[in-house]
Amino acid sequence: MRYLLAAVNAKFIHSNPAVYLLKGCAPASCREQIAIAEYTINEYPDRILADIYRRRPDVLAFSCYIWNRKLIFWLVREIKKVLPSLTLWLGGPEASFQAEDILAEEPSVDGIFTGEGEIPFHEFVLEMESARSQGHRPDLAHVPGIVTRKEDGGFLVTADADFPDLDRLPFFYDDLTPFRSRIIYYESSRGCPFHCSYCLSSREDHIRLRSLPLVQEDLLFFLDRKLPQVKFLDRTFNFNEEHALGIWNFLKEHDNDITNFHFELESDLLTEKELVLLESLRPGLVQAEIGVQSTNSRTLAALHRRTDFSWLEKCCRRLLKNRNIHVHLDLIAGLPYEDLESFAHSFNQVYRLHPHELQLGFLKLLPGTELRERADQFGITALADAPYEVLSTRWLSYDDILLLKNIEEVLEIYYNSGQFSLTMAALENYFPDPFSMYRQLALFYEGNHYFVQTPSRIRRYDILLEFIIETVRPEAEVVCRFFAQLLTCDLYLRENMKSRPSFAEAQTYRRHPKNVHLEEADFPLQQILPYYPGKAPAMLPEKKTLLSFDYENRSPVTGNVTMTEADPGNGNVQQ
Repeated sequence: MRYLLAAVNAKFIHSNPAVYLLKGCAPASCREQIAIAEYTINEYPDRILADIYRRRPDVLAFSCYIWNRKLIFWLVREIKKVLPSLTLWLGGPEASFQAEDILAEEPSVDGIFTGEGEIPFHEFVLEMESARSQGHRPDLAHVPGIVTRKEDGGFLVTADADFPDLDRLPFFYDDLTPFRSRIIYYESSRGCPFHCSYCLSSREDHIRLRSLPLVQEDLLFFLDRKLPQVKFLDRTFNFNEEHALGIWNFLKEHDNDITNFHFELESDLLTEKELVLLESLRPGLVQAEIGVQSTNSRTLAALHRRTDFSWLEKCCRRLLKNRNIHVHLDLIAGLPYEDLESFAHSFNQVYRLHPHELQLGFLKLLPGTELRERADQFGITALADAPYEVLSTRWLSYDDILLLKNIEEVLEIYYNSGQFSLTMAALENYFPDPFSMYRQLALFYEGNHYFVQTPSRIRRYDILLEFIIETVRPEAEVVCRFFAQLLTCDLYLRENMKSRPSFAEAQTYRRHPKNVHLEEADFPLQQILPYYPGKAPAMLPEKKTLLSFDYENRSPVTGNVTMTEADPGNGNVQQ
């Protein structure tokens, strides 16, 4: 019997660890019969259908998530037209919490794996192979963690499966061929100690760790092969201090100067020991993602979250000041008790920490979560199908949501890209607060139809200068020159351009190393790059400054090259 485990990822660079774990946990005698296929949501559906058909599986199982549900359910409805004898199963969070509803609505689906699938899939394959060899119908009543059809038209719901021992889960990266040019995902724990009402992890109380020696052995495999990045899937990596310190100390001791490791952290659980260790790591070794979600205390209480923002602020400022760890903070729009004014307050508080990334996400009413069950209480309306994203709440209208969507887009372009760090930091001083700045920029984009035109990367620099001239209305020439030169510096901090940008003065330099760019500026370095720039000076300095951009020395944290003041004697300016 041929089995196909199919994953449909959001992007090519992503992979799906679940299907590899399922295969690794199947009976050893059957693993050769199990194939894995990974697709993306950007592929033509009919091509995925054709590929599955050509593989001719007897059993097909899809791993379902909010980003692939629509495409998978299209495939579910079409696949049995060309493979009528196929046995079709679903698993993953988009199937687990709606099993009976899906079976009632989708006659092509034969069954659903619920919860963690390693043990159910193992038992399922054993029964399928036993039934095939003995010539009878499979009896799935003893297979835990499944929902399937009964002959009388009802549903068979078996007992929950035991949680697998993480130490017994296989390490499936021995062959890295399928993961070439993809992000490597790894988990050292499962479960979460918190019960946030919008999160599926809130339904799980069983927290488990993979033993530290095994984790270290796995990580050494990645380090020895100098992989660019490994992302930990742990929901709250630092819920166990000893475990977290053991891993970070190991990474510090075996650092290969290349591999980066990404962790999701809970700020309230960060300890002084952990902060001291994090501060000692090589720049670029670690990325830290922290979910803030909101700073409104009433909102947090409704979510069953308790965040000490003063401690979060101290932790973030320490990590950012040390400039060795990329810090990513998250906010969620559309939460209970948060109107536009309250969200702006949360946004401003988090933005003023100046993390390297600030993700503005939107509430999703995931099936199986408490917040979905209480949606009417909070007046929350959301998309009926995946990704179940919020449309309005008692506190936010759909107009407000659309405004925040536009703010999210300009935030991605002008802040999270890291390509405009000097300009945006200076521009912030010309607005009452950061949220007002991005709101105005979003309205400017919409008014000029730039959201529709999707301007190129270089064109975005010109647009930002247009916005500054129209909104800040700098009457003095010094302000115009200040922002034009900040934009020029931002551009050269990322790329050694062969042609001059339209907003930069026409000038070139000779007699400098191949991987260095020299740029003449009206303002000294300390006015451009303390962390962060202020307003433009009242008048131009008498003496110009020569700035050097060294493309052999790039920050692994920000991606920017080193900018220093150069000796004017090392280069001749040609006007």
